[in-house]
Amino acid sequence: MAGEKTPIHVSATPRARAARAPACLIMIYGGELGRRVELPDRHLTIGRDDDNDITVDLHTLSRRHAQLFARNQAHYIEDLRSTNGTFVNEAEISEPTALRNGDLIRCGGAVLKFIEGGNVEALYHEEIYRLTITDGLTHVANKRHFLDFLEREIARATRHNRPLSLVILDVDHFKEVNDRYGHLAGDRVLQGVAAVVATQVRRDEILARYGGEEFAVVMPETELEDAAVFAERIRLEVESAQFDYDEEPIRVTISLGAAALTPPDSLDSLIVRADTRLYEAKEGGRNRVRA
Repeated sequence: MAGEKTPIHVSATPRARAARAPACLIMIYGGELGRRVELPDRHLTIGRDDDNDITVDLHTLSRRHAQLFARNQAHYIEDLRSTNGTFVNEAEISEPTALRNGDLIRCGGAVLKFIEGGNVEALYHEEIYRLTITDGLTHVANKRHFLDFLEREIARATRHNRPLSLVILDVDHFKEVNDRYGHLAGDRVLQGVAAVVATQVRRDEILARYGGEEFAVVMPETELEDAAVFAERIRLEVESAQFDYDEEPIRVTISLGAAALTPPDSLDSLIVRADTRLYEAKEGGRNRVRA
């Protein structure tokens, strides 16, 4: 009709859609890696039983372990008297705790990352990429990233005739730690060892979790003698460190093997030689370096 205005429907801009996007959790360790769970404005529970909103089939979780809820435009997590506790950024919580963007939530052996509402899609894809190169428990490089990095550095060192060393280390008697204190304590030890070693690794080097309790350090521009000095330094650092779990101190030692690139080394042959030196360190009594 004359005089009437035709309504104009304007689609929300990407920024406006992002602003309305709900917060979410991303599973980064112990469950279905990369799984995203949106957090609506209602209570959600995390636990081992199937009737939870977020079910993680790990024996280290209680049947109903924790709950999440929204209050005053913020998201909170609360422990539900679980056996192994609920942690936010490695601090155990005893009351409802507000979550901030990037917080890490640990329930038993499961680790989830909180991403606040906003540009969730970009942050989610960024986190998924990070998961492809990072070990979810220790937050150092994973085996896949380690192998890619080492292969590139071998090619570069060979092309330019530059030194390159590899150190592989293993936590001594790690099975005994798990058997005596439990697997969560073992996880705490692995996190602690990685953190200690990481303080000694330079920016152009890479520390990776190579296996269950094995770690590796790729050291470009480093001769074997210097790699051995580095290995002895981190051996002493770990030996003097104390990793507390459930108010009980745990001490461990590490054994280390080091090898230097020798043409015509391949990725596999360099790893085998470093691993052989590690085996010799363990056979020689553990808590020592062989290069």
